[in-house]
Amino acid sequence: MTATFVVTAPLMILAALGILVVRKAVHAALLLAVVMINLAFVYASLDAPFLFAVQIIVYTGAVLMLFLFVLMLVGVDVSDEVTESIRGHKVASLLMGLILAVIVLAMIGQLSLGTMKGLATANAGGNLEALANLLFSRYVVAFEATSALLITAAVGAMVLAHRERTEPRSTQAELARERVRAYGESGLHLGPLPAPGTLARHNAVDTPALLPDGSHAKQSIPAGLHGHPKNGTAIEANHD
Repeated sequence: MTATFVVTAPLMILAALGILVVRKAVHAALLLAVVMINLAFVYASLDAPFLFAVQIIVYTGAVLMLFLFVLMLVGVDVSDEVTESIRGHKVASLLMGLILAVIVLAMIGQLSLGTMKGLATANAGGNLEALANLLFSRYVVAFEATSALLITAAVGAMVLAHRERTEPRSTQAELARERVRAYGESGLHLGPLPAPGTLARHNAVDTPALLPDGSHAKQSIPAGLHGHPKNGTAIEANHD
């Protein structure tokens, strides 16, 4: 147990400090994964297999992956803003940090005075059995309240993500009329552009497609290749 703690504790501290230093949210999420995995090994060294499995499967494998997916959808190259957008956020963070420090100091004091039960007493009869006995007997109200809170949060997320359609869905005829109207007003192409090399001898990206009259469709060539020196030669060669 001591060897595991000596290895994992410095890694957790360095990763936690890195979360405060890095500017990109995706890097902070990856460092948080390092903290969670090392914490799981600490649980395993303390003869807590249930907490070890929950830490890996639920927190690291599910919750943290959800964070990463959200960050990837929002944008991984966007740095966090340094401007404070929520009023009183710093004061609330400082207050919560002080409360956490008081709780940690109280736990250390109880360990020093020997008022807390040891692992052998807490895990009497098995770790899973002892944990289930506490959850569904002494802490059943808190357990059920937490369950209701999680269900409420899930329902609230679904309600916030739901959007009512205020206009009827456009039909195919309406979409076609919109494309024709855009073509008449701005010259926007009615349909997809012809693929490069269509009806030509060579199927290359710099080979233009041929129109029914035999002329070249310049729109079939990517914009970056219009100035390519080979482009004109390829056009003439395929035209012949």
